[in-house]
Amino acid sequence: MTHTNNRLLDEFAKLMTDAAGVAQGVQREVETVVRTQAERFLAELDIVQREEFEAVKELASKARSENADLKARIDELEALVAKLSEAPAKRSRSKPAAKSKPDAT
Repeated sequence: MTHTNNRLLDEFAKLMTDAAGVAQGVQREVETVVRTQAERFLAELDIVQREEFEAVKELASKARSENADLKARIDELEALVAKLSEAPAKRSRSKPAAKSKPDAT
C-alpha cells in the first residue's frame, strides 16, 4: 500500500506540475490577447503613443522659444528703423536753406 500511496502522490504531483505549466501558458496567452485587443482599440481611437506626444511637445516648446527670440529681434529692428527714420527728419529741419547766389549778369 505504501508503494501505491507514493505512486499516487507522484502522479498527483506530476498532474499539479503540468497544471501549473498549463496555467502559466494560458496566462501568457490571455495577456497577449488582451494586449493585442487594447492596442487595436487604441489604434482605432487614433490615440498617440507617449513617445510621439513627448516628441511633439518638445518641438512645440522649441518653436515657442524660437518665436519669442524672433519677436524680440523684430522689436529691436523696428526700434532701429524708427530711430533711423527720425534722424533724417531732424537733419532736414536743422539745415538752413541754401542761399541763392545773386546773378552776376
